[in-house]
Amino acid sequence: MSHISLLSGGAAHGLVRSLADAFAAETGMQVRGEFGAVGAMREKLGAGHATDIVILTRAIVDSLTRQGTVLGDTVADLGRVRTAVAVRAGDAVPDIGTAEALRAALLAADEIYFPDPAVATAGIHFARILERLDIAASVASARRVHPNGSAAMRALAVSTARNPLGCTQATEILDTPGVAIVGPLPDALALETVYTAAVCSAARNVAQARSFVERLTGRDSVIQRQHCGFE
Repeated sequence: MSHISLLSGGAAHGLVRSLADAFAAETGMQVRGEFGAVGAMREKLGAGHATDIVILTRAIVDSLTRQGTVLGDTVADLGRVRTAVAVRAGDAVPDIGTAEALRAALLAADEIYFPDPAVATAGIHFARILERLDIAASVASARRVHPNGSAAMRALAVSTARNPLGCTQATEILDTPGVAIVGPLPDALALETVYTAAVCSAARNVAQARSFVERLTGRDSVIQRQHCGFE
């Protein structure tokens, strides 16, 4: 079967997966995606990795539009995603409603799972939070850093620690069996990221790629996007 390819931040994995089978059945085109930290996906694109579609942050897609790397008339937002806290499924849910409550919860955790602060949107933000809360040194031994949020959540799901916690994009938490979302970061520390899709200028299957971007971002998928954690 023919296919379209995409490079995407991990935040969109669940949404793409939920729509890909129906798209393939209707069009005969499979969707083959590579998902990971936004920074890593941008680096792959910059290194010449061939793809039909990108799903990255709005700021990055705007930059790619100015460079001519993506087709400006295909740029469309999936929605906003909050950075959130997760627990292993079945574990007690800590209070994270304020910065002080989150600080206490993190200090009480014996493992803290989050994505790479060098390349992942949520990881960069979470590392800054640890500094702002003045606990970066105190929780250094509990840090469990993974290449992206999905990998971090999969590791949290199988953790054997007494009291593990995780932090990444809400969509990645909702997409991972074995973990449960506690809630978004408290307002004083919140991060909301807009994720955006676009067809690449060098796409091999432009018409089909346009069609899938429309499916991802159009009115018919609003409920599905909300279910996956997009606002």
